[in-house]
Amino acid sequence: MSNERQQDELEGLVRELRALSSETEWAEFKENNVDPQMIGECISAISNMAALRGKVCGYVLWGVADGAHSLTGTSFTPNRSKKGNEDLQLWLSRGLTPRLHFKFHETTIEGKRLVLLEIPRANTSPTQFLGVEYARVGSCLQKLKDIPDIERDLWRALDSTPFERGQAKQRVDEDSVLEFLDYPAYFSLLSLPLPDNKTGILRSLATDGVLVREPSGKYAITNLGAILFAKNLVHFETLARKAVRVVLYKGTDRLETLREHPCQKGYAAGFAGLIETLGNMLPENEVLVKALRKSVPMYPPVAVRELIANALIHQDFSPHGCGPMIEVFSDRIEITNPGEPLVETTRFLDSPPRSRNEILAALMRRIGICEERGSGVDKIVFLTEYYQLPAPSFERVSGFTRSILFAHKLFKEMDSHDRTRACYLHACLRYVSHNPMTNSSLRERFGIEAKNSATVSRIIRETVEAGLLRPHNADQSRKYARYLPFWA
Repeated sequence: MSNERQQDELEGLVRELRALSSETEWAEFKENNVDPQMIGECISAISNMAALRGKVCGYVLWGVADGAHSLTGTSFTPNRSKKGNEDLQLWLSRGLTPRLHFKFHETTIEGKRLVLLEIPRANTSPTQFLGVEYARVGSCLQKLKDIPDIERDLWRALDSTPFERGQAKQRVDEDSVLEFLDYPAYFSLLSLPLPDNKTGILRSLATDGVLVREPSGKYAITNLGAILFAKNLVHFETLARKAVRVVLYKGTDRLETLREHPCQKGYAAGFAGLIETLGNMLPENEVLVKALRKSVPMYPPVAVRELIANALIHQDFSPHGCGPMIEVFSDRIEITNPGEPLVETTRFLDSPPRSRNEILAALMRRIGICEERGSGVDKIVFLTEYYQLPAPSFERVSGFTRSILFAHKLFKEMDSHDRTRACYLHACLRYVSHNPMTNSSLRERFGIEAKNSATVSRIIRETVEAGLLRPHNADQSRKYARYLPFWA
């Protein structure tokens, strides 16, 4: 059993559950019924009904009599229970789709041993157990497909609840809020004066949806507040794996890791530190400036910053156990985030901005970490051209989005994929600037002399044949030919 709640918090939660007038769709009371199949089906049903009824979690409480809710105690010990030869908790976890971070808590109240199962609400789709979705009508457990009205309402509820409004931690007192959140960073990043009292601080945080005041007088820290301003994401179980990981490798593969740095602070509070940490890992080039050697970054800092901000903001938060990762190789940087892109990777440069997490994006824009204008990829492509680097690559990778910046290569070291990708993105950049690509502009992009224009013509022809480029006019002369992206 991991991360047990404090005893007083458990006692308070048990009191609240026992005070319910009857068994609800999202809370169930048992004494010693510990059939594994029943527990798995209950997890599915209660997770789904918690989502439908607007609850963050649902519960099963062992050691309490149904009806009167009197304390009876239980002999159930989840840590020692098995299904066949497999630990019960592992067996349950494997049977649930999507994966849920359910938790068993054991406690003793009034001399009676109790077990509380805490079940997170369903998020993006109904929770299944062994391939079947369950629901509860009153205290009766049924297959969700047999209750079409509830199934329809559940999907509607799942579609309408943004990630940011979810609650990362509940029943938090005022002092603990200030311990969990880097509130000075909130006021500093938004250029707001820091209130001189606790009430003013909490009121401001609640105004931006960082906190929600509960009827009990305590607070719930929202996913928005935790993911942006946590002092340490480890304190928020459902978000701990969303911390950014920075990994430095020795060569061009993942065989030998030189350094790994998990950035545990919230994205906004820790963004400057993340960029500084990454900057210390990235290689530099030495160039001659007025007969003096000067070190300059290998990669454009603004391009790196834009790619990281995009990965944080546009990720899909629903998959458990994975988060943004920045991998530094000797010849490239790969930035990967959960969630496939919402637009085709070939249209990143020209498409209007779209985000899964609009509330998060809006607050990050106010902080100044992102623009929300869709100009980020334009900057990245422009800067890689200015630095004479290979064109960046944007990839859809089985549930993830990956962006890659490549270290400097001479033109002769670039392969055909490097060249056609650079040609296409150059054409996109020129098009959004209302200035079609020409042989001359592409020569300048690659740093190729005019006498070698035939080489550039060959690259243009290969890009057209790849379906990424088309002539501006079908009957244009070769000397004054202009080219557009395929979608233009």
